[in-house]
Amino acid sequence: MLFLALSRGDRKITCYAGHTGIAGQSAKSSTCPLESWSLWFLGHSSSHKYSALGRCHEKGSFDVHSQLWCRACTRMVLPMKQLVGMLCHKDQDLGSSEHCHDIVLPRLANAATPLWRLPYEEQLQVKYKSQRKILQTLASRLEELGIDTQQPGGLCCPLQPIVPSPVINGYRNKSTFSVNRGPDGNPKTVGLYVGTGKARNIVCVKANHIEHIPLKHKQVAQCYEDFIRRSPLDPCLLFHTGGHWRELMVRTTSCGHTMAIVTFHPQELGQEALATQKSLLKEFFTCGPGAICALTSLYFQESTMTRCSHEQAPFQLLHGEPHIFEEVLGLKFRISPDAFFQVNTAGAEALYRAVGELGQAGGDTILLDICCGTGAIGLSLAHQVSKIIGIEVVEKAIEDARWNAAFNGISNCEFHSGKAEAVLPQLLSSWEDAQPVVAVVNPSRAGLHYRVVRAIRNCKSIRRLLYISCKPEGEAMRNFTELCCPPDPGKKLTGDPFAPTLAIPFDMFPHTVHCELVLLLTR
Repeated sequence: MLFLALSRGDRKITCYAGHTGIAGQSAKSSTCPLESWSLWFLGHSSSHKYSALGRCHEKGSFDVHSQLWCRACTRMVLPMKQLVGMLCHKDQDLGSSEHCHDIVLPRLANAATPLWRLPYEEQLQVKYKSQRKILQTLASRLEELGIDTQQPGGLCCPLQPIVPSPVINGYRNKSTFSVNRGPDGNPKTVGLYVGTGKARNIVCVKANHIEHIPLKHKQVAQCYEDFIRRSPLDPCLLFHTGGHWRELMVRTTSCGHTMAIVTFHPQELGQEALATQKSLLKEFFTCGPGAICALTSLYFQESTMTRCSHEQAPFQLLHGEPHIFEEVLGLKFRISPDAFFQVNTAGAEALYRAVGELGQAGGDTILLDICCGTGAIGLSLAHQVSKIIGIEVVEKAIEDARWNAAFNGISNCEFHSGKAEAVLPQLLSSWEDAQPVVAVVNPSRAGLHYRVVRAIRNCKSIRRLLYISCKPEGEAMRNFTELCCPPDPGKKLTGDPFAPTLAIPFDMFPHTVHCELVLLLTR
């Protein structure tokens, strides 16, 4: 019999029984229900996640028969329906479906929280090294443009020690759960994806063991699964194949509030049938088994697209309060279903304090908060500056920001709804150059639109810029280069270039490889 092993360096971690061939070779065992396999599971080292297949011999000895595969360079190549068939085959004595689920769990943990096996201090070391490489890459790119910014170690600017998260486990205040086939083949499984649609190996695994998701989120996800398994309606796995029940989003706050948003594909259902489903969902979470979740807000969104804003498909309040509330640095913030708010609330407080210190904004300064969400950064610094101007694409978030300002008694602020690339150039063109401006940008992983970069670059009043990025090695790197490159009339970058001055990483995402980098740019 052949076995699957998880490896850590040269040491075996554990070994699960299964019937499989090695790296695509045929499995000729007479007891094997399938002909050939290409199967691997993830172990990990301090910098990479590896897997190996081998044969387990007498006395627990183990020989590796295939090369180690690095997760950074390749993907799992076994269709998940075959994995399910192997692990849960009716003719095999492999235990219950729960046992099958347990076998898949390490893959999900490694995918969602790759550093979960490491002690937290080692996680911080791994992340610090990655941030060093990012600053080295930026230094190299600027050097190619004729800008010598290199500091000791080949960095573009000094890098301070990573700021640890005050909370390590269960820190997420927002989680999104998918609906798809689980390890036991049940299409009404609520959890997180392992695999990809392109490789056709997606399986949905319950997130009960994932370190960074709080118990409340897991409880709501389990109740939602219980509900859809009772429902006669099918889940919507692929839009064109029909089905209705889709993803679940859960948001919580330190004030004890819980918001659940259920996404539903209406397909051809009429209004009466839709009303029935909404009524059943509300009854389950208010009077039925789901009442244990004690939801503050229950929303329902009818959506025919992968992602929809409130304007595209309105969030329908089925039960409770329209908003939940969070407290940060002594201020109270209102949060709508799709409003952006930092996913790690305790970490956000440390981040906002540092932004205030790095901005060095005086009483005559305007703070420009781009991609402001519900206004948390700007409002927390309003007492330091003469005026706050926030820009955000999500209209409901701007409504929240205005409410937050009024509720907290902050009057020196204004918030604009719209795409930053449309709002900012028009806004800056009307400003006089006399008043100093500190800009804070906190974009999504897609980075800033080129027109936003150009407007910032060409506004002489902006002398200090704080760029907050959760993925600085991605599109943000392009933004860094455009902000710091020599003037280029061809690209309409006529303003003086910024220079990277200081970088501070914040661990907002323990157990993952990501962290938030605050890069101070000055000129």
